[in-house]
Amino acid sequence: MTDSPANEPATMSDDERAVRALYSALLHAWNERDAEAFAAQFLSEGSMIGYDGSIVDGQAEIAQHIGDVFRHHQTPLYIARVKRVRFLTPDSAIVRGHVGMPMAPTLVINPALNAIQSLVAQRVDGAWHVALFQNTPAQFHGRPDLVAAMTEELQRALDEQGADGR
Repeated sequence: MTDSPANEPATMSDDERAVRALYSALLHAWNERDAEAFAAQFLSEGSMIGYDGSIVDGQAEIAQHIGDVFRHHQTPLYIARVKRVRFLTPDSAIVRGHVGMPMAPTLVINPALNAIQSLVAQRVDGAWHVALFQNTPAQFHGRPDLVAAMTEELQRALDEQGADGR
């Protein structure tokens, strides 16, 4: 799923841990194919920009959209590495992650499905929620070395996490 504690920075604030946990919960919901849990991570007026460019606004619409994806596609797991957490204010942060998707039954990361994910988190009434989540293909056109490096990093993450990536 996402980084293990061994891959997290040595010093991390409670807020950074909470924002990382939000990102992890979002990806866990995807990996469990649970559209309601996925949407529950968002603010009621949160937005999502999907891998194909689809823009979806609002928790209910996000749940419907992701539910449709799960009903019509056999979605691979997300394997992720958090690359950066940056606080814009004490109550808002940006998370950037690299993700890959292993293809069953071999559980090898498919470079064609690698992506850069951006998550804008907002704290409301003491709880962190997703304000915006964007999933952008990481094809690095003309730079196969970057594709290979990202794929290798994500394959190591998958191998560290075990056979099912969870």
